[in-house]
Amino acid sequence: MSQEIELKLALTPEGPEALSRHPLLASLDKQTQLVSNTYYDTPSADLEKARVALRVRQVAGRYLQTLKTAGHGGGGLSQRGEWEWEVPGPQLDLTRLATLPSMQALTELDLTSLQPRLATDFTRRRWEVRHGQGRASLVEVVVDEGEIRAGSDSVPIREAELELKLGTAEDLWSLAFALAERVALRPSDSSKAARGNLLLRQEWPLPEASRPEELFHRACLALDGYQDTSRTELLTQATQAFLQLAQHPGLPVEQQRQANILIESLHHDPHLPPAFGQAALRLAHYLSIETELG
Repeated sequence: MSQEIELKLALTPEGPEALSRHPLLASLDKQTQLVSNTYYDTPSADLEKARVALRVRQVAGRYLQTLKTAGHGGGGLSQRGEWEWEVPGPQLDLTRLATLPSMQALTELDLTSLQPRLATDFTRRRWEVRHGQGRASLVEVVVDEGEIRAGSDSVPIREAELELKLGTAEDLWSLAFALAERVALRPSDSSKAARGNLLLRQEWPLPEASRPEELFHRACLALDGYQDTSRTELLTQATQAFLQLAQHPGLPVEQQRQANILIESLHHDPHLPPAFGQAALRLAHYLSIETELG
């Protein structure tokens, strides 16, 4: 098992190309791959309920089976368990799957009932970036562009992921801040699998929230849902969560100011200009530090 530490960022329609042209990436070697994923679950969605994602990925003529546990974190930053191994074809390897701790914890799950539930196809561009104090860090930057298919519906994939390979989480944030100076982006808390499951059910529920990190997470989920549905009530929910943050007594004045910038940006441009992403990253960074200290 490996532990992923990554920062997920949602992009505008122009974002993937704009990010590829960013000075921190444009001069580096780039790897481009076509990636196809099939996600599996039981008919009663037991893996989704357990916040576990199971997929078989086809890339560069190989098949990889991956199990991911729920991420810990918020504001785009997450840390989660991941098991991945090569399989001979698109069929699930149930034998090895049964040995993983996350699956053994689901004592009533019948592995033979697993079946395809969602699919994603996207082009992935990948860079390795050394960015941080003394250039001692190594961050893998990927930009994915394609679609999620769930039943008869589909939504576009336009996102970036910054995964820490060497260094500290601060190196991820530093790189994200630098990218946000030129590219419109924002923290995202919804995985491709989670977005597909919501699309399949046609429901976008939001968690209850009272603490600052919970309110920010709720706002991120609402914006993820708005991106996939254009439902104005989700944009309203995001604005209300930011309003609660701006008035929250547990938040310092500077972070309340950032929340007000987010509210103002949403009122004027729901397509989220660069100023929105910059303020969102500052607030997410502060909240991630406070959560760790707490």
